[in-house]
Amino acid sequence: MKKNFGMVLALILSLSLLLSACGGSNSGNSGNNEGTAPSNEGTTDQGNGSASNDGEKVTLSFWTLFSGGDGDNMQAMIDAFNKEHPNIQIKNTKLEWAEYYTKLITAVGNGNGPDVGISHISRLPDLINQGVVSELDDVADEAGVDWASFNQNILDASIVDGAHYAVPIDTHPFIMYYNKKLLKEAGLLDEDGKPILEQSADGFITFLTTLKEKLPQKVMPFAMSNANDDPFRYWWALYSQLGGNDVVSDDLNSAQIDTDKAVQAAQYIQDLFHKHKVIKLNDPDFYKNFQSGTAAIMMTGVWATGTWESTKDFEFGAMPIPKVFDQEATWGDAHTVILPVTKKDDPAKRKAAITFANWLADNGQVWAKAGHIPSKPSVFEKQEFKDLPYRSDYVSVASTVKFNKPSTKNWQIRDLAMYKYLNEIWANKLSPAEGIAKMSEEVQKVLNE
Repeated sequence: MKKNFGMVLALILSLSLLLSACGGSNSGNSGNNEGTAPSNEGTTDQGNGSASNDGEKVTLSFWTLFSGGDGDNMQAMIDAFNKEHPNIQIKNTKLEWAEYYTKLITAVGNGNGPDVGISHISRLPDLINQGVVSELDDVADEAGVDWASFNQNILDASIVDGAHYAVPIDTHPFIMYYNKKLLKEAGLLDEDGKPILEQSADGFITFLTTLKEKLPQKVMPFAMSNANDDPFRYWWALYSQLGGNDVVSDDLNSAQIDTDKAVQAAQYIQDLFHKHKVIKLNDPDFYKNFQSGTAAIMMTGVWATGTWESTKDFEFGAMPIPKVFDQEATWGDAHTVILPVTKKDDPAKRKAAITFANWLADNGQVWAKAGHIPSKPSVFEKQEFKDLPYRSDYVSVASTVKFNKPSTKNWQIRDLAMYKYLNEIWANKLSPAEGIAKMSEEVQKVLNE
């Protein structure tokens, strides 16, 4: 599956076009810490600390792409790990999100990569294919990593060709937020502060149209972008709820979109915009509208939880997106810790690195402060996690995320084919049938490249 590094530089330009927060950047998405460009902070140590098998101190360079709340929480975890492990010291280099993958690929290709890095699960196949990421099974066994302690759905998405290449630390899925004050005003909030909502296609439409009828005209029932990330995520969720196939075949060579289900999911969302008119068209800042109380619900990634929590006097709730169709499913990605390929193999460093990665997963209660769902279910039982509001209301989503198959072209397919034609459907420029047909053709073109 691996290519020679001679092909790396030729791919850098195209890779840079594919970068976006957790799979894309939203206009007005102030809650997505990955959507902002972090400044370079921390040490620029390249992992030259000594390492030996006789208990001497091991210093590891760790490249991350986190800023804002994510960056603060990760640094707090690094500081705690360093304090608990005096013989293993992690030095964090915060790279700008838009440049992270390009710099990682280039540095590893030049033999100057970090000892430890971060990868989204959706980017992992491409990094493996380019020879950037090393397999973990041998060192994981030596370090006593218990793969059974991870959520199986998340873990399965990090396994490629039967081998473990990453330690998942979370999933950050697409969920629903709701304004409790507005739902109560519309008579759609129960005594426990949960939405009164029938989990079905008609039930969700009834819920939204009731909000439209009961609330002031200036309040929209549903805040969502008209293009790219979040409507795509919602389409993917509904397509998956219908039992739709992944958009690529098992051999990763052919488009295999389940046309009828893809059209049905797209029609449902197009109707929300144009038939039922429960989503504002051309909304310049749907995050702000929800945050300011001019929208009753919104759907986006869990990274928004921290933003709503920091908003003064904002009474909101969080939950899995409604089960509109046959089964619970949603879009999601995940952050994983990887051990990049190094110029010289150092067993002591590798063991220290995976010890650190496993520790991050074990201590996901800190990482959950930004809204992410920890990758290890045991974290849910920790009092520190239970004391965090909202998270327990959506942790079940970790098992219903529909991850992509391990194609090296997942991001190209999304950015160059799926966004393009789904956006045309949301804009009512193409019918769902026309848009999905064109999308399928474009996916095949990407796969053929």
